[in-house]
Order: sequence, then structure tokens, then C-alpha cells
Amino acid sequence: MTEQVSIIGAESFLRGLEPAYLERLASLSRHITVPAQSRLFEEEMPARCFWIVDAGQVALDALVPGVGRVVIEKLGRGDVVGLSWLEPPYQFRFGAVTTQPMQAFEFDAAQVRAACHDDPGFGYAVLGRFLAVAYHRLHVTRARLLRALAAV
Repeated sequence: MTEQVSIIGAESFLRGLEPAYLERLASLSRHITVPAQSRLFEEEMPARCFWIVDAGQVALDALVPGVGRVVIEKLGRGDVVGLSWLEPPYQFRFGAVTTQPMQAFEFDAAQVRAACHDDPGFGYAVLGRFLAVAYHRLHVTRARLLRALAAV
């Protein structure tokens, strides 16, 4: 097992993933470093990548007419950035900017989609983890909305 596979496998998002699947996923990634205040993507840009944050922080934001960018959520170590690669038209629905220097594993979305298609077991395992992330974010958003409504 390579060092990269070991590091990626230790991320909570991928912990427990079958070793062969973990190796396959790791082979589709590269470790990157991104300076603070770097925009990873804008709304409606093609979703060609997703990231697992190894260190640092990323703010997800949305453009609100008449207001500008509004931070929706801050993500850090172990979090996944970029879920839009999963569903056509494969365009980001939000923006993302690093708020601290970031180190992350960057995954080629087209290659991961192809690997999921080629091996349904791999696809099921990977997509199940992304579904859990989406569910968690929806739950967090709901809780924020309820707090905001209670304050009104």
C-alpha cells in the first residue's frame, strides 16, 4: 500500500473502504497545495474535480443578487469539497474559496465516474459515501434554517 493510499484511507470519509477500492480511488487523485484566498471554483463552472481537504479551510459561498457572496458553510480537514461532479450537467452549484492555505487530495471527476461505471461495486461504495455527505449537509442546513426562523 502506498503512502498516498494510507493517508487517503485514514480520512473519515473513506475509512473502511475496501483496500482495492481505496487503491483505485487513490490512483485517480493527486495531492495539491493551494494558497489562502484562492478560488477553487465559481457557480456554474464545469465540475471537473472534487477534493478531500487534508489541511486548511474552504468556504462554500453563493452569489446573492444585490448582496454579493454569502458564505454557506466552512469546510476543513477530512471534509469533501465539490459534490456537483455526481450529477449532470456536472456544474458547480456554489462557489468555493480557500480561507486558509489548503492541502487536499484532488480527484479527477470524469475518471472517478468512469471507474464507478466500470465497477458497480466500487461505484456503490463511493457514491454511498457521497450520499452520506449530502445528507449531512442538508441536515446542517435545515438546522441553520430552523434557528434563523426561530430568531424572527
